[in-house]
Amino acid sequence: MPRVAVVTDTTHYLPRDLADDAGLCSVSLYVNDGGRTVRESEMPDFDRFYEHLGRAEQLPTTSQPSLGDFLGAYEPLLRQGHDVVSIHLSGRISGTVEAARQAADEAMRRHPQRRIAVLDSHQACGAMGAVALAAAAVARGGGDVAAVVRRAEAMRDHIEIWFSVDTLEFLRRGGRIGAAQAWVGGALKIKPILSLQDGELHPVERVRTAGRAFDRMTDYLHLRREAGATTWMVQHIRASDVVERLVQRGREIYGCEPYFVSEIGPVIGTHAGPGLVGVTGVDRSLLV
Repeated sequence: MPRVAVVTDTTHYLPRDLADDAGLCSVSLYVNDGGRTVRESEMPDFDRFYEHLGRAEQLPTTSQPSLGDFLGAYEPLLRQGHDVVSIHLSGRISGTVEAARQAADEAMRRHPQRRIAVLDSHQACGAMGAVALAAAAVARGGGDVAAVVRRAEAMRDHIEIWFSVDTLEFLRRGGRIGAAQAWVGGALKIKPILSLQDGELHPVERVRTAGRAFDRMTDYLHLRREAGATTWMVQHIRASDVVERLVQRGREIYGCEPYFVSEIGPVIGTHAGPGLVGVTGVDRSLLV
């Protein structure tokens, strides 16, 4: 393992082989449903969860990792002689990054010769995953904590994902709607396009049909390509048919396969709902 280990959390939803090849260590968030609390990392069957979510009168709740969870990730790495860069879900939508900071302070008291840098990605899902992958690339190259953090911050400043959702209802019920609150009401029947900016949900555009939402997501891939992006990414929640068509268009725009395509899991899915599709393009040089 490199001299710096990169820790993140399960809300990146990167393909497992990609995360494993990058050497990422992921700390799990939790889903609380019907009096039962389960680690997201122990919920591989997303279809069953989303079928239940679509019928649920009361949404499940989600919770951040405990200090003990983070210490359980940090301690073995520190004992092996590694420093750590820990990159997490936006602090504006989860307390995960603050729990990581508290655990890092405790771990460094126990191991004063080691360093842990905790970074708020200001992002979620694939965008957070891209920040972690960028950091891991520098770590694999032998970079120290400062160099790993610089690359992570560069990707954080560079990346922005647009995503469309079938409805704002899940975000409204889950209390994660952010600046898109202005669209609640009559707007619940539209197909909103949103982004995460400075760690908070922001409205991009209101469209009336799924077809128009697809066109705007394709337009965004074009915009990112024109801005210098050389690779691209797609994530979704139970929208494989839309993703298949989007991947076909992305290949035409970028002339390559997507860097990854993956499905978003229960912690974020609880708040976004089935039908979400997210896309972005990035400068591949930040990932190597």
